[in-house]
Amino acid sequence: MAAHRRIRQRTAGGATTRAAAALALVGAATATGFGGTGHAEPQPAPDRVKAEVHQLYREAEAATEEYNGAKEKAESAQRRLRDLQDEAARRKDRLNSARDALGSVAAAQYRDGGLDPALRLFLSEDPDGYLDGAALAERAGSRRQAAVGRVRTQLRETEQLRGAARVEVNALTSRRAELERHKKTVTTKLTAARRLLSRLTPGQRAALAGGVDRASRSSTAIRDAALTASGPRAAEAVSYAYAKLGSPYVWGATGPNAFDCSGLVQAAYRSAGVSLPRTTYAQIDAGRRVPRSELRPGDLVFFYSGISHVGIYVGDGRMIHAPNPSAPVRVAPLDEMPFAGATRVV
Repeated sequence: MAAHRRIRQRTAGGATTRAAAALALVGAATATGFGGTGHAEPQPAPDRVKAEVHQLYREAEAATEEYNGAKEKAESAQRRLRDLQDEAARRKDRLNSARDALGSVAAAQYRDGGLDPALRLFLSEDPDGYLDGAALAERAGSRRQAAVGRVRTQLRETEQLRGAARVEVNALTSRRAELERHKKTVTTKLTAARRLLSRLTPGQRAALAGGVDRASRSSTAIRDAALTASGPRAAEAVSYAYAKLGSPYVWGATGPNAFDCSGLVQAAYRSAGVSLPRTTYAQIDAGRRVPRSELRPGDLVFFYSGISHVGIYVGDGRMIHAPNPSAPVRVAPLDEMPFAGATRVV
């Protein structure tokens, strides 16, 4: 009987445990809601997403400018290497010609050699003619020495060119590796920004991107900016920037249909016949610094402590710039970002 009672006690205990578990499950379902909605990822606050996305864009743009600088240096190294290779080929042709000439002289000397000069004079049927020939041979010997000297010089110069080319090859390899590092950084930041934006509704994304100020495209705004620009070429650059409003931002792009921030500035001034460096941190030194209080349309305006963003001032405290991948080329207030300085190119 005792054994039987123990079995009934265990059964009752098991039922109690199962009942408690069922109640716990019901409570959990009540707390989280049916259909698994309790496990859904919470909707992010748009302001927080905006701040995080802008930070990622800032970091990506800084890396973009580093990429642009490394690309410019790589292209320069490539041009120098090509010039060195061309010059080395020309030197090699001249060296081969000099070697052939020297070989011909040496062969002729070998054929004519073997007799003592005094014996040649004694045996000669024309002593006067021999003496004239000896003087010519002496002069020819001097020319041979000069030819040997030229060959040696050309050998040395050719080897120096080869050494310089090896240096440029190493520099180019390093620049290309640097390009890949910066490219990876840019793409990583932009991918993270896209993931954050994908968590917003279409309306929230549109609000974050903003829109083109249609009034800023009016002929009056363009005319006023051109009339008050720092010069005719600055006015041309401003007109170019106005014409590109709405163009997409693409990192590393310099136009004509897409731009990054420094690419837009470079393209605008290129249209006016002015060559500017590729990067923001080089563009700020491409002209005369001007204080914010003296800005005129066409001046370049820079932002952030690292000089990682640039726009073209168009008057009334506004600029045209290529903001980031979520927004096209547009007019924006200078106060949109922390101002770092300005440069007047022309």
